[in-house]
Amino acid sequence: MDDLTFSVAPAGITAVLGPNGSGKSTLFRLLSTLSMIQEGSATIGNLDVATQRDGVRRLIGVVFQAPSLDKKLSVRENLLQHTAMYGIPPAEARERIATLAARFGVADRLNERVESLSGGLQRRAELAKALLHRPRILLLDEPSTGLDPGARADLRATLEELRDRDGVTVLLTTHLIEEADFADRVLILHEGRLMAEGDPQELRGSVGGDVITLHARHPETAAAAIKNALGLETKPFSDGVRLQSTETAATVSRLLPLLGGDFYEITVGRPTLEDVFFAKTGRLMADVTAPVETKKGGH
Repeated sequence: MDDLTFSVAPAGITAVLGPNGSGKSTLFRLLSTLSMIQEGSATIGNLDVATQRDGVRRLIGVVFQAPSLDKKLSVRENLLQHTAMYGIPPAEARERIATLAARFGVADRLNERVESLSGGLQRRAELAKALLHRPRILLLDEPSTGLDPGARADLRATLEELRDRDGVTVLLTTHLIEEADFADRVLILHEGRLMAEGDPQELRGSVGGDVITLHARHPETAAAAIKNALGLETKPFSDGVRLQSTETAATVSRLLPLLGGDFYEITVGRPTLEDVFFAKTGRLMADVTAPVETKKGGH
């Protein structure tokens, strides 16, 4: 991580958005106490993550990208293991399991093996497990991995309910624009650096005007041609060039005569968080390939 400094407001949903290799998983491992902080510091609920790990672990619930449930055990057995780890008395554990299983729609699946459940139901069971010890903060690493659109919508509704009804603070990592878009606040990471932060509407508004994309076969050549012909600065990417404009119709009318040859399509749209990332880095998230994340410490 590179001088990464941020704070998360209580009882809100914060999304850490970035492509693979941006530092999201490293940050998640540091905050969840799975990795030791080598440089800098982090606090959760006024507890130092490096020196008060046991206290931090009681404050947080964690849902990993890879399933953490034992697939050969039943849902109930997995949840009972978790309550035992936190020293919750058996009678209270049974009550909490029944309450959370009902809340997350797995009450009728408690005696079934985890491996028999769909991905969406497994994620629900993971959430129930993470909340059994009543954490104040919920950390989720790429929570929509492997979920279909319906299950993703259910997950979103569940997180909003946890925020609104229980006052739980949610911090999630994601590479999905639509998953970050519903958050109260978004942190955009690239190569271990914080590129932008704010609420999604504020971030989209920072792009400035509509986004005009000219699809071209040779992006670098296309960018030079537009600059020479029209004096407009554009940013090339894998499929063409992009520019922002507050005078969309006039700009498009100037660009239309260039269609043909190297240019084959013009599209116009309102800014998205993808456009914010592009404006800050000059690259689309889908074009960024950095499979190995840094293991340096961070804040």
